[in-house]
Amino acid sequence: MKTITTDLAEVEGRKRIRLFFPYDVEVIAMIRTIPGARWSPAMKCWHIAEMFGPLEKLNIRFREQLQFLPVERRNNEIMTKASGEGVPTEFIKTMILRQYSEKTQRTYQAMLKLYIRYFPGRDINGITDEEIREYLLYLVDTKKVSQSYQNQAINAIKFYYEKVLGRPSSTYYIQRPRREMKLPGVLSEEEVACLLENTGNLKHRAALSLIYSAGLRVGELINLQVCDVDSGRGQILVHQGKGRKDRVTVLSMNILSLLRDYYREYRPKAWLFEGQFGGQYSAGSVQAVFRQAKVKAGIRKPATVHTLRHSFATHLLERGTDLRYIQELLGHSSSKTTEIYTHITPRGFKKIVSPFDSLKLKK
Repeated sequence: MKTITTDLAEVEGRKRIRLFFPYDVEVIAMIRTIPGARWSPAMKCWHIAEMFGPLEKLNIRFREQLQFLPVERRNNEIMTKASGEGVPTEFIKTMILRQYSEKTQRTYQAMLKLYIRYFPGRDINGITDEEIREYLLYLVDTKKVSQSYQNQAINAIKFYYEKVLGRPSSTYYIQRPRREMKLPGVLSEEEVACLLENTGNLKHRAALSLIYSAGLRVGELINLQVCDVDSGRGQILVHQGKGRKDRVTVLSMNILSLLRDYYREYRPKAWLFEGQFGGQYSAGSVQAVFRQAKVKAGIRKPATVHTLRHSFATHLLERGTDLRYIQELLGHSSSKTTEIYTHITPRGFKKIVSPFDSLKLKK
């Protein structure tokens, strides 16, 4: 008998039963038979309609092969482990109650653990603002951590003091690092075409083409289900993308034709892209496919799968698409995030004449 821990939570605006269990192809296959069962990439769990409770009756369908337990037992195990590593139990409990993703919980827990170790034998509730700044300076000057790492450390510390202990943020001051202004790399339309032409098979070509044609993140691609492609409306529904946001993005008519060819050959059941032996396709596989195609295409500039998303936005901007629409298609919360593409598009640059061209130099 295999155990699934459960709880009741609001998912996509509705009360749903969340199902937590270690990855198991057999269990996933069982859950897929439940009408309306969906995977949440943000929460890293499957969820089903509340109407399927009590779950004991549901287990009849699975010939008593599954055991459903309240999620409190799972949370208690997480908190017990964290407590053994020196992380305050309330820290974990507060993240669980606020429904932070498991990835965020792991990151915050690791950051706070390192923070506690920096002050051996100390009660961290009594650490002063100056000592906090001293720790952050240690991360930058001694450990040489990145700005992203430093920001994660600050977020974890602030979460503990403000959300767990209830202190107002005004009681201490942590200066955040200045965000680096890094321009994303992009491929030209010719390079994208060459890359796709050098993609091994129909499935791989369809996956990379869909990322570029719709501006998807790799995680969003592998979490697409067959039903998320709405050919009638010319849209792709992205469920619980970054920031737990649903959105729609454009469905190219050319990509729709390619997807239909792909579907006829591979017949995916639930996930739009499935692994060789069934189940969800992995991000690592998509990245490997991209790297192989990049080599075959002879593209030497630095580029990853995510470069296709940057290229999608840049090429739209070059063709005159309004920045607000690009923001919606990409799922950016702030227009400032989307505005970075204005720095890399050559549109307008061709009209600029260098003052060097006006110099009258003697030969």
